[in-house]
Amino acid sequence: MATIPEAATAAPRDRILDAADRLLARFGYRKMTVEDLAREAGMGKGTVYLSFPSKADVALACIDRMADRLLARLQSIAAAPGPAEPKLHAMLLERVMHRFDYARPHSASIDGLLDSIRAPLLERRREYFRREARAIAAVIEQGHRSGAFAVTDATAAARACVFATNSLLPFSLSVEELGQRKEIQRRAEEIAQLLLRGIVAAPSGGRHPGGARRRTRR
Repeated sequence: MATIPEAATAAPRDRILDAADRLLARFGYRKMTVEDLAREAGMGKGTVYLSFPSKADVALACIDRMADRLLARLQSIAAAPGPAEPKLHAMLLERVMHRFDYARPHSASIDGLLDSIRAPLLERRREYFRREARAIAAVIEQGHRSGAFAVTDATAAARACVFATNSLLPFSLSVEELGQRKEIQRRAEEIAQLLLRGIVAAPSGGRHPGGARRRTRR
């Protein structure tokens, strides 16, 4: 019996989104058409419109799917056994590098994509960040309960982590920077270490992990 290709058995919506990701990398948003999508996905144009009202909705759904996959990854890290500090470090890197790796093939045309869907994307992005902050807050709260983190407001600390790492997300980077994965990972490591240094509790000896002795009131 002949094996049916996995792509052919995927739900139409996923086939369209997979096709869109390939075409966005190949042609860019402005040159991509619904006819191109239908051809790439191996279906009729009408089937595309049954799933998505417009090309913009397809592009937004691609980004939604990427954000959903990222959130699932963050939640998986948060739920894993082990101390909070390495989990938080991994989550901060993941929210930067997962997006970077998704956007990198589209780097030549990402400005056109963002210009075309900016308003609805900004609304969605706020929700992405809220969900990611909740996942990060859960780990910060774990660290607080164990005595590893010297923070009492996990929600505020999580928001600070999100705001700080947002500076390295693709919409904040130039096309040239989107080609420099090692450099972006290095910067993300630096930011993660700086954030952790600010919230990790000083050990009982009084010396903070950053090197400064904890001040005591007289």
